[in-house]
Order: sequence, then C-alpha cells, then structure tokens
Amino acid sequence: MHRTLPKSNTGIRGLDEITTGGLPSGRPTLICGAAGSGKTLFSLEFLVHGAMQYNEPGVFVAFEEKAEELAINMASLGYDLNQMQQDGQIRIDHVRIERSEIEETGEYNLDGLFIRLGYAIDSIGAKRVVLDTIESLFSGLTNQAVLRAELRRLFEWLKEKKVTTIITGEQGEGSLTRQGLEEYVSDCVILLDHRVENKISTRILRIVKYRGSVHGTNEYPFLIDEEGISVLPVTSLRLNHPVSLERLSSGIPALDKMLGGGGFYRASSILVSGTAGTGKTSIAGSFVNKACSDGLRAIYFAFEESPHQIVRNMRSINIDLQSHLDSGMLLFSAARPTLNGLEMHLLNIMKLVEKFKPQVIVLDPISNLITVGSNSEVKSLLTRLIDYLQEQQITVMFTALALNDNKTEQTDEGVSSLVDVWILVRDIESNGERNRGLYVMKSRGMKHSNQVREFVITDQGLKLVEVFLGPEGVLTGSARVTQQLMEKTSEAIRDHAVSRKDREIERKRLVLESKIATLKEEFESLQEELNKSYIEDELKKSIMDNNRRELTRKRDDLH
Repeated sequence: MHRTLPKSNTGIRGLDEITTGGLPSGRPTLICGAAGSGKTLFSLEFLVHGAMQYNEPGVFVAFEEKAEELAINMASLGYDLNQMQQDGQIRIDHVRIERSEIEETGEYNLDGLFIRLGYAIDSIGAKRVVLDTIESLFSGLTNQAVLRAELRRLFEWLKEKKVTTIITGEQGEGSLTRQGLEEYVSDCVILLDHRVENKISTRILRIVKYRGSVHGTNEYPFLIDEEGISVLPVTSLRLNHPVSLERLSSGIPALDKMLGGGGFYRASSILVSGTAGTGKTSIAGSFVNKACSDGLRAIYFAFEESPHQIVRNMRSINIDLQSHLDSGMLLFSAARPTLNGLEMHLLNIMKLVEKFKPQVIVLDPISNLITVGSNSEVKSLLTRLIDYLQEQQITVMFTALALNDNKTEQTDEGVSSLVDVWILVRDIESNGERNRGLYVMKSRGMKHSNQVREFVITDQGLKLVEVFLGPEGVLTGSARVTQQLMEKTSEAIRDHAVSRKDREIERKRLVLESKIATLKEEFESLQEELNKSYIEDELKKSIMDNNRRELTRKRDDLH
C-alpha cells in the first residue's frame, strides 16, 4: 500500500495546485528570499488561512517586527490579527534578541526558545508555527558546528511537536540562505525572488525541493496585491477542456453568413487583426453589443482607450454600450499595459472573470502588451489565458495591430496559430482612395467563406458589401459605385433600345395585320362575287330545266 505524504493546505491561490496539496504536515518548510520578496506576508497568510479556513490555530514568532506592526501590515489585506488573537485563532510572540548579548560558547542552545514556543503552542493548541526570520537567532554565531547542531535540534523539536512549520530566511551569496545550512535540514524549500527587467518588476516562486512529494519544478510568477499572494502556474497543464456546438453572433449578419451562418462557436478564441484604422475596435464593440443584447455578460479589457472614449466612439456607428454598462451586463477594465507586468495583467483578468462571471471577454489590443514583455512572454501569457478561458467556457476576442510591412500577415504576438478564428481586415488602396477589405483567414471546425468583402463603417453600423466583380477584378469604394452606375446606364440604354425595337415590331405587326385584313376583305368580296355568279347560273339552269320539263309535259298532254 502506497501512502501519500500528509499535507496542509496553505490557502494561497495557486500554491496548493503546484505543491499538489500544500506544505508537508508536521514538518518544517523553509521560505527564503531577498529583502522585500514577500517571506513574512507568505508565512502570515499561511497562518491566517489555516486558522480561518481549516480550523488550525497558529503561532507566529517574530524576531524583527513587533505584533502591532504585523497587525497593521495585515490590516491592508482585510485581516484583523488583533481580533484573531483575542479569539484564540493565532498568537503572535515577539522575541527580542541583541547580538551584543549573545556569547558564542559551546554551551549555546535554544532551550529558552523551546520553552517559550512550546508554551505558545500549547496555549491555543496550535497546528501551525512560523519563525520569522531564522537569521536573527544565529546572527552572532560564527561556529558552524554549534550552528548546525542547534539548527538540527530546532527542526527535530518542531517535528516532535507535530506542527507544520514555516521558517523564513534571508537569501545568501551563492546559497539559498545566509548560513547555507537551513535548506539541507528542511523538508520543503521555497525560494522567492523579485526581479526587475526593463523597469518592470516580476516576483518569482520556485520550489527548490520537496521531500516525499511530486511538485512543480518551474519558476512560477506570483503577485502581491490587495488580496494577498497569488501564484500563477506557467501553463494550463492539460488540453482537456469541453467544446460546444452553440454559436454566438458576431453582431454583423454578413460576417455570421461568412462563418457558415451562425457566427462563432461558444468558448472559442477569435483574433481580429489589421493595420491602424481598419475598424478592429468597431468589430469588437459590435460583438460585445450583440452578446450583451442577447443576455450574455461581457468584460471589455482596453489597453489603448478609456471606457468613456470607447462608448462615445461606438455611438457614432449606432452602438450603445452605455446601456449595457447601466444594466450591469458589461464591465470595462482599462489600463495602460505599462501599469503592471504581464503576470499582473493575467491575474487581474482571472480575478475579474471569477468575480463577474462573464460569457464573453474582449482584449483590445493585445499588441500593446509587447511594451511590457517579449514576444515569447506575451505568447506564453496569451496561451495560458486562452486555455483558462476555454476551460471556463468563455468566448474571447482579441484585436491585434498588424504592420504594413508584415509580408506574412502574422501578428507580432504569434497568437494567430493559437486562436480558433482569425479575421483579417486590410487596407485596399485604389482609385486614389482607401477602403477596407475583410476576409476570414481561418475558422476551425466550420465551413467559411474564402471571399474578400468590402468592410464599410457607417453611422448605422458595420456592413459587409457583397463581392462586386468588374472587368479588372474585385472593385471597392468609388470604383465599385462607378462600375455600378456604368452598368446601370448600360442597362437603361439596353432597355431603351429593346423598347424601341419592340415598338417598331409592334408597328410593323399592325401594318401587316391591316394588310392582311384588307386582303381578307378583298378575298371575301371576290368569293362572294364568284359565289353570286355560280348561284345565278345554277338558278338559270334550274329554271330552264323546269321550263323544259313543263313544256314536255304540256306537249304530252296535247297528244
């Protein structure tokens, strides 16, 4: 029988996922890092969450900060440490150690700390303990033998008490801690790092070791905000999210027709790319407007324009986003990408998604994220975001700026290969004017049009003009209108010529019919004359025959 290592949930967002359950129960864990990396906050959250969520009281032994200072610091996250102490959920003990009072002797030991810590644990029945920071205990010691012996004795004593312990330590030069010994006697070691690249700060967490347990070995970005610490896994781990056959309209009927008549699949990812001024934001606004009108909640993440500016601009094309804001169906989140690092943007998106529970979100434009990260970093973020949203069954639309000199028409972010639908809006310059053309580059799982449509932005909304073929190919703008007028004129002339021909035919028909009628009358007259002569001859013959018979009869009577 295989027994898994007992673990204590930390309650820290994301950490329990990469540790597959939390920190080792009844064993010491070392949290190390440079000053300001978040060690104290990490350990305090471990205690607070244990007491509030898992009914495990905790003891915090501070060697640097006083209880009052810690209470003030945690109050910014909404935790009342003073009240928790009164309720017996936690106990904070400040131990003052002066280096001048420490004499390095072979008899140096931590018996006093054991007594004090043991009393604190027993007083509230603590299951969790934090020692912050361990350097303060041995700041005056240089004898490595004494230091190693006391460290090992401390860790063994904590194990005997069967408390889950966090010990914080300052990062040393060339080692995880200043003494370089704590990481060897700890069952779990977590390293916190705070890096600044291109003036953008990023906090990184790495599990250096974890005895007896499988754990994530990557560097995981973590963030500290008003809700505390959040750890973000680098990838979404598995591609096993469900799919849907339900369709969502794009808000442009002609575009829905190009996509097989129904629009986008639910929980799919859509990329709208094009050069500046081609109407990408207008397409996104139309999509959000239709979704909200159909009763779907939506979040619009804007990295370039303010919400008021977007609402005003959408009104010019007969799209009223303000009504959806007022009804609570639409939420805007607008900020310059340089406000935070990529990980903070990802965390904000995930938090808003969890709070607002949208069915649709828009990121406009993702091109601006390049200012706070490299192409590979932005692609990694978008990959994780797409996987997360698909798992949550949320439909996402990205807009991206494509450069005029981009011959391959790929976006800088390299996200076109990740999305399910890619719509490209292009400039078409001809006849001394600039028009827009739209076509579907790809649409997974559905039949879609391969034609280029003229994309027209009017004060009544967005329209896709049917393909108009002239003698020289597809025509747009004034060239299309001119060709249409020419064809209309030709048709009118042709109709006029046809009607003139019809009138001439009708006139000739009438003349011929008149002649036919005259000839018919002449024929009938002639026929009547001929019949008249024939009748008279017959009458004469009949009379003569009668006369002859009468004469013959009379002659016979005389004899």
